[in-house]
Amino acid sequence: MRPSSSGKVNRGRTGGNTVWSWSPPKWISGDWNCAAVRPGLQRQPTAEERRRAQRVFLRIPVLVHLKGKDKPIEGTTHTVSASGGMIILRQGLEAGTKFMLENPRTQEKVEVNVVRPSQINPEGSLVSVEFLVPAPQFWNIFFPPNVN
Repeated sequence: MRPSSSGKVNRGRTGGNTVWSWSPPKWISGDWNCAAVRPGLQRQPTAEERRRAQRVFLRIPVLVHLKGKDKPIEGTTHTVSASGGMIILRQGLEAGTKFMLENPRTQEKVEVNVVRPSQINPEGSLVSVEFLVPAPQFWNIFFPPNVN
């Protein structure tokens, strides 16, 4: 009797007696005490699958209010999400820096944290920030639903 690949009950005959057995699907590994594991679920999730929120390319002006500075720093957004965004500034900021980010279109302010060292590109320094308190409406746009 050959094991079934679909996990069905098998029936065979031995010396005139009917013998019943069960064969697990091919994707179950190990013995009866082992958890079933599907090969497709063993891979590491991609960066897109790990992301907390969808990213959207959006160019709008922003103002960075740093403690101890009288005048805000002007910048623009590169990409935004419901949990933060990437902004372009003339100079970078250190990871862990907390500041108030203002959307001049709505005059709303939210406290953010720089999540990693700034990256340099031809437009300036790309600064990744996350909201310290959820603020999905801060950018004043509708985000597509997260498919993860």
